[in-house]
Amino acid sequence: MSDNLARIEDPQLLTGQGRFLDDLDPLPGTLVAAVVRSPHPHARIRGADLERARRHPGVAAVIGPEEVLRTLKPFPLSVKTPMPYYPTGTDKARYVGEPVAVVIATDRYTAEDAAELVDIDYEPLDAVVGTYDALEAEAPRLHDTADSNVATDRTFTFGEVDETFNQAKHVITGRYSFPRYSSTPMECSSVIAEWRETADGPEVTAWANFHGPFSMVQVAAGALDIPTSRFRLIVPADNGGSFGIKSAIYPYVVLMALASKYAGRPVRWTEDRLEHMLSSSCASDREMTFDAAVDDQGVISALRVDLIDNVGAYLRPPEPANLYRCFGNLTGAYRIDNLQIRARAVVTNKCPTGLNRGFGGQQLYFGLERLIDDIARDLALDPVDVRRANLIRADEFPYSTPSGGIYDSGDYQTALQMALDAAGYEKLREEQRTARERGELFGIGVATIVDPSATNIGYVGLATPIHNRGHGKSGSTEHVRVSVDPQGIVTILLGTVPQGQGHATVARQIVADRLGLPLASVRPRVEMDTATTPWTITTGSYSSRFAPLLTSALLQATDRLSETIRAAGSVLLQVDPADLELVDGQIQVAADPERSVSFRHAAGMIHWDPGSLPEGTSARMYEEAAFTPPQSTAPSRTDQINSSLCYGFVAELVACRIDPDTLQISFHTVSTVHDSGTILNETLLEGQVHGALVQALGGALYEEVSYSDSGQPTATTFMDYLCPTSAESSFPLISNKLETPSPLTTLGAKGCGEGSSMSFPVAIANAVADALSPHGVSINSLPLHPNVLHKLLTASATKKGN
Repeated sequence: MSDNLARIEDPQLLTGQGRFLDDLDPLPGTLVAAVVRSPHPHARIRGADLERARRHPGVAAVIGPEEVLRTLKPFPLSVKTPMPYYPTGTDKARYVGEPVAVVIATDRYTAEDAAELVDIDYEPLDAVVGTYDALEAEAPRLHDTADSNVATDRTFTFGEVDETFNQAKHVITGRYSFPRYSSTPMECSSVIAEWRETADGPEVTAWANFHGPFSMVQVAAGALDIPTSRFRLIVPADNGGSFGIKSAIYPYVVLMALASKYAGRPVRWTEDRLEHMLSSSCASDREMTFDAAVDDQGVISALRVDLIDNVGAYLRPPEPANLYRCFGNLTGAYRIDNLQIRARAVVTNKCPTGLNRGFGGQQLYFGLERLIDDIARDLALDPVDVRRANLIRADEFPYSTPSGGIYDSGDYQTALQMALDAAGYEKLREEQRTARERGELFGIGVATIVDPSATNIGYVGLATPIHNRGHGKSGSTEHVRVSVDPQGIVTILLGTVPQGQGHATVARQIVADRLGLPLASVRPRVEMDTATTPWTITTGSYSSRFAPLLTSALLQATDRLSETIRAAGSVLLQVDPADLELVDGQIQVAADPERSVSFRHAAGMIHWDPGSLPEGTSARMYEEAAFTPPQSTAPSRTDQINSSLCYGFVAELVACRIDPDTLQISFHTVSTVHDSGTILNETLLEGQVHGALVQALGGALYEEVSYSDSGQPTATTFMDYLCPTSAESSFPLISNKLETPSPLTTLGAKGCGEGSSMSFPVAIANAVADALSPHGVSINSLPLHPNVLHKLLTASATKKGN
């Protein structure tokens, strides 16, 4: 399947013919909204005077906390916690940039002018932004209805944890911090919404550059207090990037629907860059402590993990996704039989969090893989040898983790060795010894991680104790529809809402191969309309779902159509359908290829002359299929869950130099090996690897959504929030692949879009820690700016001086 076919999505984009939501004007008479946002990180809303803004020429309506409370319900939360969340502040503003009012006018300029006339009466309150600070008993309380700032707190124990620690030869502890950083898509969020009153009640139609998960459709409908069937969401085919961030657009969909209700016309809102940086979304920052029980060879027999996610002002659905998405693979690529985890989510006066590429895995592996290197350091072992001693062996698959994950396939030792051999590991160590003799800062870091794909949404239930759980949740279902027209052209309707990954390219390739058609005879469509596109709660573009799930459903639907086409061919050729094959746009007799009829002829016959089909043969020329893997079940009564369907693997090596004067980090070698099961399209796989590496590079060295102690954001423009450019992204890369097909998907494919976003940050951190180890410096957090390294080196020198 790994033909290097060019992406069919690119020509329109490269020639400026892409059609993004801001290019579209689907409804006549659409008004434009401007959002009024809180300048305070924490303040009580004592009143809202909207009258001056309402009287401004060109203003159709202004809505504030009163309209929100009168019309909407709080969003249904993933966890039963007394911290209600609305699309605007109602009783309080809890972060800088939180919406508090919306002005709707004839154009954006008028709306912005009138927004300055909105007068909100604030009572400023003390703010808290630090994770540990928010846990203190005397910390400012964000939600008066809650007993503390802890939104969820659960502890899980699997195996004989205490006994194993009591008998351990060594107990090694690491405390680590992972920052919040974003994705900065080229296109910011955009919404067009229309509220209509009908005889049967209100209906809402919204256009948004949303990508899923479509469980958020249910959440939005719940806030609007309408059935899901009366909430229609349309997503255009072109989405200018998201990487998870735009999953948080749904509060604005609800807010603009409310604006439309009060304005009496459709309303458009397009987020500007300042709004995006200030108050869109990012992955949670995490504080974590790892304790490992190990022997003299560094073999880990038990692990204790304490994870605390700073989720910002609200536990905004789908949070606490970052805490639990990787529950089944908490022990990573290692044989660890005994595990204890405490998982907490804490609210603070920061923007609420959500998904970001590799969500949950970035944070987890930063702690786990730094811990492996800390074990090697404390025991004077090579970090590679510690990994080899703990890696799951190829003959142990399928492998069950203590927390319930079932790793489907892999060969971790081989993949690691491939990464080492490609980089010349032994020679790198020799080069390092020589460099250190010259006083140079040269480091080598390794990371080996399990890459989960096709998330089982049942993991969300773990945040709620068993006795409080309502109806069970589970699943990784994906839907698709394939149809054939009278001319024999095949149309594929995808529900995975791509953001640039190349779904259309792969889908066309798979269907064309299966039906023996030229690529030009297959037409994929990727726009989403919940009124017409097959979808379910789990639908969307997240957690690398396309390759394992959508392709499996696609083959089911295509094979059913193939049976119908063969039946028509059997009539035309007067042979048994089992004797026919589909090749090069023809239906031919396998034993006599000269006897054939065109695919188009057979399709036309089904449309125009269905009465000629064999008795019992369906004349339906479209098929829908839903791939529902039975391995994706709800959490067990022992709180174990297979939190993803498939588990790939990444082995990564980074060798870096640090300039002693500027403390700038440069890469000597980067070697990466990805096992994503069967490769469907090697060009696209390589693109995903490169994209994930660059995004991870930003989080490791440059990017951080930072706040002052008072709660004010300090990186709201690209002057302060630094993203890697093509210059920083041009490092020496050796990329290799290993294929261990999954037995659980039709083509053996696993996901490939997130791997390096999880492994590269910690591989860099391990390399930098290795480079600075002669100076007694350890790396426990990101990003690694030169000023951060300067502070670490200065602190270490001061400590030695004392």
